[in-house]
Amino acid sequence: MRITAGCTPASAADLADADLFDPAFHAAGDPHAVWARMRADAPLHRQVLSDGRAFTSVTRYADACRVLGDHRAFTSERGSILTQLGHDDISAGQMLVSTDPPRHGELRRPLNGKLTARALADWEGRIRQAVTHFLAPARDGGVWDVAQRAYDLPMTVAGALMGVPESDWDDLVRWTAMAAAPDDETFRVGTSGAATLAIAHHQLFEFFAQTLRTRRTEGPGENLIGHLMTMDAGGAKLSDAEVIYNCYSLLLGANATTPHTVSGTLLALSENEDQLRKAAEDPALIPGLVEEGLRWTSPASSFLRYAVEDTELSGGRVPAGEAVAVWIGSANRDEDVFTDPYRFDLLRADNRHIAFGHGPHYCLGATLARVTFRILFEEFLAGFRSVEPAGPPQHLKSVFIAGMTSLPVVTAPR
Repeated sequence: MRITAGCTPASAADLADADLFDPAFHAAGDPHAVWARMRADAPLHRQVLSDGRAFTSVTRYADACRVLGDHRAFTSERGSILTQLGHDDISAGQMLVSTDPPRHGELRRPLNGKLTARALADWEGRIRQAVTHFLAPARDGGVWDVAQRAYDLPMTVAGALMGVPESDWDDLVRWTAMAAAPDDETFRVGTSGAATLAIAHHQLFEFFAQTLRTRRTEGPGENLIGHLMTMDAGGAKLSDAEVIYNCYSLLLGANATTPHTVSGTLLALSENEDQLRKAAEDPALIPGLVEEGLRWTSPASSFLRYAVEDTELSGGRVPAGEAVAVWIGSANRDEDVFTDPYRFDLLRADNRHIAFGHGPHYCLGATLARVTFRILFEEFLAGFRSVEPAGPPQHLKSVFIAGMTSLPVVTAPR
């Protein structure tokens, strides 16, 4: 998805013609202009597809928080991703992202302890090693593609946490990219996004099913997969299907979003040299840089919910049964919440972004992501004095993930 420094609101005609369900629009168009118009004039914008399916877009920050935070009024169990529109979610009630409380809490609580700041403290050395490897091509001062290289970064940490052999990491990175953006030519198999998604799901689910069979024989291991196999959730062990679904959910959550905050924040620093300079001069500002990078990139672009009952939002009433798409990138540019929202500002006060979601489904891996980003920018700012684009970025075709497939840059070592 295009990450713009400024925004010219779309005209009424542009708003009528904008197809937010089209992955290509998010790569070639400017959703920020459309979202700005929606926030101002159509905060509940209904789009009907040619096949009769329909969804309502929520673009204001307050409405986004209401929809994501109120599971009684808006359920995640009929699908949590816009591409699932109109199709039942077979993982409902079994996978974290497609399960409402109280079952969601029963699944989540045993995992929380494994991903706290204290639990992850011993992993900082490994994360710093992964970041050093990620930055290796930058040190010769030549052109390197930060977006392409960033796809491999989260797997080096998530793979180790899950106990997945390193020999399988490349396949898992490719399959999760296919699952997150099946319509993008970079990952598509053949000519069909639907076929690409089916292949990705088959490969990932079969991989975790085989892993589960092996560990049932050899022992679960001291890692996240082993924890899923042995933990109690609501007084019972997880079924094999629940273990497999949640292995998929954890891996997709790590691999699908993290790369795009890395590349998108570096692009923002290339366009705002004063911000890079401030962070380099005062490392205490790096946490603020991380939070502004998350707000700016909003890599999890949209979430889907269904209205359980007629519910009033700021733009009117959402009828029971209606599919509601929450646009995170729009909420994180809401003028009523963020002063000068189209300015990248690491000193931004009270940065209440919802890049990690909001409410019961707040990202389980948020702490790990923040640690990874902090270490990455510590290493980058200590080792490099500038980053400059060496070619145009290629934006991802996806309604789910905002990011890039390519961003060639030149980085000047200190």
